[in-house]
Amino acid sequence: MPRATNAPASRERRKRVLDTAKGFRGRRSKLFRYAKDATMKAKYWSYRDRKTRKRNFRMLWIARVNAAARANGLTYSRFIEGINAAGITLDRKILADLAVTEEAVFQGIVAKAVDALKGKAKAA
Repeated sequence: MPRATNAPASRERRKRVLDTAKGFRGRRSKLFRYAKDATMKAKYWSYRDRKTRKRNFRMLWIARVNAAARANGLTYSRFIEGINAAGITLDRKILADLAVTEEAVFQGIVAKAVDALKGKAKAA
């Protein structure tokens, strides 16, 4: 009985892997064995780093809001507590953007947060 190699499917699979590895350096883009490993690692890194990117942006937004809050005489945690008490529902991304691009608007939010904190202190 002749040996069956499933040549069309194997060739298509190898071609698909090599097409995915296009642009990689050296043998990682030319030879199937190395291209297979390189694409597997690339997929692993891209999956992992999509999560890391979200984490890094969140840290950046917190750092920006903290710096802007401290420039206006509050700490980050007191500022967040104040805007929650004032009923302002803005996320960190928007607050960080306002702190960088619209300082006057951010100072208005800080003023509302301070007023809410003072009202909260009188009530307690």
